[in-house]
Amino acid sequence: MDEELKQLAFGFFKNFIPDNEKQMIWPFNRRFKKTIAKIEITGAIASQARTRILKALEFVQENHFPALVLRIDSPGGTVGDSQEIYDALKRAREKIKIVASFGNISASGGVYIGVGADYIVANPGTITGSIGVILRGNNLEKLLDKVGVSFKVIKSGPYKDILAFDRELTEPEKEILQALIDSSYNQFVQTVAEGRKLSPDVVRSFADGRVFTGEQALALGLVDRLGTENDARRWAAELVGLDPEKTKFHAIEPPKSLVSRFLPGGNEAFTRLQFEVETSGIPLWIWQ
Repeated sequence: MDEELKQLAFGFFKNFIPDNEKQMIWPFNRRFKKTIAKIEITGAIASQARTRILKALEFVQENHFPALVLRIDSPGGTVGDSQEIYDALKRAREKIKIVASFGNISASGGVYIGVGADYIVANPGTITGSIGVILRGNNLEKLLDKVGVSFKVIKSGPYKDILAFDRELTEPEKEILQALIDSSYNQFVQTVAEGRKLSPDVVRSFADGRVFTGEQALALGLVDRLGTENDARRWAAELVGLDPEKTKFHAIEPPKSLVSRFLPGGNEAFTRLQFEVETSGIPLWIWQ
């Protein structure tokens, strides 16, 4: 019986099988046991990316892939979403081997997610690093004065409208936000230290927001090898005892959005604009 027929048969009969027995059915769960899963993370990381990646990781584990290559091409993104992806990767590593492959850029939150893998491969010229936190707000006070617009604010406490766009920050507000940034930064440093088996002091020595190449990252201990996505696939295959020459990828891809269907090439710009609007005034692990 060929694999396609097996899957069709299982799709029909699985509805009659108790949940605790589905994982035991042979040979229907063998389709991906000699295939390397691939999940791509591209663009800014936010809630939509988190939802997609968590679902993809569930698919990888439920279908018993032996290994995963996580291709990252991202400048980073929101703190909470990056942390949830990282935590999901750590749990997945209990069942599968994970190799992260850094593409053109894997910076800030991209690094945070990457250290959740067992190993990291980067191109020599990959832009990575940017370990740090940034919080951005807009001050439109002078513009509003010119057009004669002002706001009347009633608030429950002195800091309820912190980062309001119609006034400057006060010194106490700056101190509050700096403490918030410092807390987030320390979490970032600790995770990188644990993931890369480095001391926090060593991580802090290069975690000042600077970016560096994949070659420099190797010297710093932030990545394990220099190589391509294909090199990452080969390494993942070797880690689970598969033939690196014959083992292929199975890409787990999201459905195309409505924007990308009607405006080819325009989806990235739309997504970035949406990200900028949604994340104004919150801490980010992102480069630029």
